[in-house]
Parts: sequence; C-alpha cells; structure tokens
Amino acid sequence: MLKEFKEFAMKGNVVDLAVGVIIGGAFNKIVTSLVNDIIMPVLSLVLGRINVAGLTYTLPAFGGGKEIVVKYGLFLQNILDFIIMAFSIFLIVKFINRFKRKEEAKDSSSQDSKESNEEKLLTEIRDLLKSQNNPSKENNTTMDSNQNTTQPQA
Repeated sequence: MLKEFKEFAMKGNVVDLAVGVIIGGAFNKIVTSLVNDIIMPVLSLVLGRINVAGLTYTLPAFGGGKEIVVKYGLFLQNILDFIIMAFSIFLIVKFINRFKRKEEAKDSSSQDSKESNEEKLLTEIRDLLKSQNNPSKENNTTMDSNQNTTQPQA
C-alpha cells in the first residue's frame, strides 16, 4: 500500500497539481493585498471614503433575540477579489499561450525546411533513377512502335 501511494504521489500530474496549489495560495495573498491595500483605498477615495468591507445591513431581532447583521460589504469585496484573480489568471494563461504559439511556429518552420530539403533530395534521386532507366525504355518503345508500323496490314 505504501508503494502504491508513493507511485501515485510521484506521478507527474500530482506533482504539477501540488505545485499549482502552492503557487495559487501565494498568488491569492498577492491579489488580496492588491485589493485591500491598493484598489479599495483608491475606490474609497473616488466614492467618497466609503469602506466597502464595512457595509452592513442590520435586520431587527425577532422574538427578543439578537439583531442579525448582514455583511454584504465583505461579500462585495470577495467578488472584487475573485474578478481580479480571474482576470490575472486570464492574462497569465494568455501570455503562456502566446509564448507556446511562438515556440510551435519556430518548430514548424524548422520542420518545413527539413521537409523541403528531403523533398529536394528525393526529387534528385527520382530524376537520376529516371535518367538511368529511361534510355533503355525509350529504345524499347521505339522498337515496339517500329515493329507495329512495319507489319503488313491485312
């Protein structure tokens, strides 16, 4: 069982996933700091010094209980965090895809040049073989055509 777990844990996909989760956790901290420390203060300045995270709605108590506080400001800030995180990941994936396309273009152009060289060599070989075989075939076809013309018609 330990051997099976070791094989599972060492598979490439599991290791890649673990690295992705760790980087994602660190990236989450960066985005949260960006939202809390840069974007929200600027947004508060534009909107008149409103702290979005502090926005709440208080529901009255029912039956002598405590009032219920709905913290919709935190929800709005989490939505903003998500949008910024999703946009950041989109930009990263777009950058990586552009880099991959450039690499694929380089690989395909080098393969095209190799194929063209191979095609040239194969064409030369074909032409040489034709030139070696054609004189005897041309003579045979000429003789065959001469024999057909010299035979008397009935």
